[in-house]
Amino acid sequence: MWSIWTTGLMTGLALIIAIGAQNAFVLRQGIRREHVGVVVVLCMVSDALLILGGTVGIGVLVSRFPLALEVLKWGGAAYLAWWAVRSFKSALKPSALTAEAPRSKGSVIATTLALTYLNPHVYLDTVVLLGGLANQHGPDARWIFAAGAVVGSALWFSALGYGARKLSGVLSSPRTWRIVDLAIGVVMLALAVKLVLG
Repeated sequence: MWSIWTTGLMTGLALIIAIGAQNAFVLRQGIRREHVGVVVVLCMVSDALLILGGTVGIGVLVSRFPLALEVLKWGGAAYLAWWAVRSFKSALKPSALTAEAPRSKGSVIATTLALTYLNPHVYLDTVVLLGGLANQHGPDARWIFAAGAVVGSALWFSALGYGARKLSGVLSSPRTWRIVDLAIGVVMLALAVKLVLG
């Protein structure tokens, strides 16, 4: 039982640790010390719902309707490209990095949900891949695997959000923000291109 749980945990971590739009946003919010708890909880709950949904069998449904993934692919690519342009613009104005007005909780929630649910990789990783792997363990043990993956997700988002928050003093200089925004822009653009070409 523990070996299945550990396999779920390690597989979940391996898939989620890759830098992507969602992780970059959690990092940014942690550094800004702005609505970190809300962002972390939304990401954890969303991942848990997607992993459990895939375990129930949504992975089979999504794999039977490739058009749904195609729509997500183009919508996600457009959103990632827009986010990249926004990050590059922010990097060009170092004063905006420290003087940027706080974002409302509603705006942060909307962005978190968009970066989570408009990203086709989230569905491929959590619903299709983790759901498929969980179902390979049979009707009972699949929930143990899924629980491990959910715990891995919770650990990662907590460490990323609150770890960045703890380091926010060190990471709050305009030069650091410029580097962070440039890096986020490059990652978002690379992901958008990868989605379109992949």
